[in-house]
Amino acid sequence: MLQEIDQLFNDLISKNGSDLHLEEGQKPKIRIHGKLVEAGNEILTREKMLTLLTPLPPKEDWQKFAGHGDLDFAYAFGEQARFRANYFRHFFGLGAIFRLIHSKIRSLEDLDLPPRIKDFSKWRSGLVLVTGPTGSGKSTTLAAIIDYINANFAQKIVTIEEPVEFTHINKKSLISHREVGKDTLTFASGLRTSIKSDANIILVGEMRDRETIELALTASEMGILVFGTLHTNSAAKTIDRIIDAFPPNRKNQIRTILANNLKAIIAQQLLPSADKTRRWAAYEILIRNQALGNIIQTGETMRLTSEIQTNRAQGMILMDDSLMELVKSKKVTKEDALLKAIEKFKFL
Repeated sequence: MLQEIDQLFNDLISKNGSDLHLEEGQKPKIRIHGKLVEAGNEILTREKMLTLLTPLPPKEDWQKFAGHGDLDFAYAFGEQARFRANYFRHFFGLGAIFRLIHSKIRSLEDLDLPPRIKDFSKWRSGLVLVTGPTGSGKSTTLAAIIDYINANFAQKIVTIEEPVEFTHINKKSLISHREVGKDTLTFASGLRTSIKSDANIILVGEMRDRETIELALTASEMGILVFGTLHTNSAAKTIDRIIDAFPPNRKNQIRTILANNLKAIIAQQLLPSADKTRRWAAYEILIRNQALGNIIQTGETMRLTSEIQTNRAQGMILMDDSLMELVKSKKVTKEDALLKAIEKFKFL
């Protein structure tokens, strides 16, 4: 019986929510513009949770969940949308979170992304990182970039995700979607194979471990344009996070590879609009210039702040400056910007 869960999905979509939360012993909840609100008065019992959750994944995946207590998969809700689903067990029973993925891929213009980001699609090698906390729109931004490349350039593109979120229809490019756990064992194994597949561009859904990071760097060094994500909130922290993933005896080598191949970092966060009807994105953007390689090589990432400020005309911007622009244009409140700011005194 999918009817009951369909009603919750329709409720999520009609209210422009981002996530549906179901937990045994609790009422259903929807996240709308960053806040959780109740989506019904019924307390979810074990029987109800099984009725809602059992029909959605393939039987073999449900058996995995029964054995391991965790399951990630993508679920297509007709032609309206897809959901990134996470099933889990918790102290009081069963739980599930469904992240809404709109079927229509939003364009760079729809997302109001800075125009300079279009230039990233013209690069033929290197590493581009989109970073931010969970739920900050990293996948949506990457999907828009890949869609722009697909519409304008004839490239072989491989995406490696867990699960596959946005599915692209081939336009000028040839795109292969590979799902971790089904089409390839891990991000690292999928990346290793993709390097040998005549790919021009590889999208790595999550660079979560040292092996994946190293393979992404290797691919970028071999002449492939690699897009990846990390859970960091600034350009400096992103570079430090990559270097810190390696033992001391390898850090200098990794600094050299990163210094030669890092092309750009987009760090982003989502804030509720001042009228609470939508969310706005704030960005920190670092783009490769002559100084970047030396900064990475010497480990002086504290210099990035002044480097980004100095090169504003080249499309770079600091997170705090982006937040201040949103405040000045009255798109977000100063209070919400303060919560996301790096140097908070600027917003007091």
